[in-house]
Amino acid sequence: MKIMVVGGGGREHAIIKKLKENPEAETIYALPGNGGIAADAVCVPEIGAKDIVAIARFAREKEIDFAVVAPDDPLVLGAVDALEAVGVPCFGPRREAAVIEGSKVFSKDLMKKYGIPTAAYEAFSDMDSALAYLETAPMPAVIKADGLALGKGVVIAQNLDEARAAVQSIMAGKKFGAAGDQIVIEEFMTGPEVTVLSFTDGEVVVPMVSSMDHKRALDGDQGPNTGGMGTIAPNPYYTPAVAKRCMEEIFLPTLHAMNAEGRTFRGCLYFGLMITRDGPKVIEYNCRFGDPETQVVLPLLKTDLLTVMQAAVHGTLGEMNIEWSDGAAACVILASEGYPGSYEKGKPITLPGDLPGNVTVYHAGDKLADDGTLLTNGGRVLGVTACAPTLEAALEDAYEAAGKVDFAGKQFRSDIGFLALAAKGRR
Repeated sequence: MKIMVVGGGGREHAIIKKLKENPEAETIYALPGNGGIAADAVCVPEIGAKDIVAIARFAREKEIDFAVVAPDDPLVLGAVDALEAVGVPCFGPRREAAVIEGSKVFSKDLMKKYGIPTAAYEAFSDMDSALAYLETAPMPAVIKADGLALGKGVVIAQNLDEARAAVQSIMAGKKFGAAGDQIVIEEFMTGPEVTVLSFTDGEVVVPMVSSMDHKRALDGDQGPNTGGMGTIAPNPYYTPAVAKRCMEEIFLPTLHAMNAEGRTFRGCLYFGLMITRDGPKVIEYNCRFGDPETQVVLPLLKTDLLTVMQAAVHGTLGEMNIEWSDGAAACVILASEGYPGSYEKGKPITLPGDLPGNVTVYHAGDKLADDGTLLTNGGRVLGVTACAPTLEAALEDAYEAAGKVDFAGKQFRSDIGFLALAAKGRR
């Protein structure tokens, strides 16, 4: 069986490694892939993840049997539609459904219309109107660019001056380009954050193991927002009682809302949640696997991933019994010095040759030099993931392995999972 995975980061590497476990996965192509992914798949670096025409042409020419579109941009641009048009079954939502992430205004309006709990908000396409609204808005306030912004299109303004600056930067300064033509201004919610990825075929939703991301660049949740500096799973705040409320009040209502709007969602639906005093509320939806949440969730999946994805595509997810490990997983991101700001590329990477079987290094931002040397090529370079019976053990093994990886300017947080351990009364 020939499989194609669109994307080239740590999330895609985790997906590819899991797909490889199926003996029918004869050849896996990664478009574009990266230096480390090349050890597990045939990389096609000349085709970028947003080149929809080239992706569809490649799939047709190579007679791909099954495709997975992992990143947000190609999903919102209609990669699944294009692949289906050339006869390739594809895991991921069509363009009409991917708008749930592609437009914050759409998703907030959807939640308001169907009574799905989320933060109170107002949407604006005119900067002067937004600035006028801020004069009486409670602070802190959350300002979000409407469109895709590499996971960084959110500003938490602590006061009116910061809020004004954020609106002006996004709408007039075009900090996030056209993604900021419209903005959403939300009330500031408080409570623990939980990420729940889910498989869905449009009728059935199957939540994956919950996870906890660490967005800030520095220890103690300080510094600028990043794409994620580490994750743990499961999330201790996602109790059985919370899970029940999420299914009844958020997960199924979201599925039904999308169906009612004629935008049936099939693929991986990401629920970014906050557990407030009033119960769980939606912070955001994503139309795909999270990165780096995927790097701790998929290693805990016991059921064959390819089979699950095929069931989601064919509408038979309800017939499956999807099983998960009872253990825990932890991922520590190793980033380039200066990330998420400016950083240098091309630093040689040295990987340990003696990693234990419960540790995996996922490659996110690297490339192979002509002589085969692995070089840094992005902000988040590697994700070191360990699985173990307990979170404490998983963190210990992940950090021990991370310490054995070397490249100039290696940057990482030393407190991944500490909040989760505190919630469990173990720190």
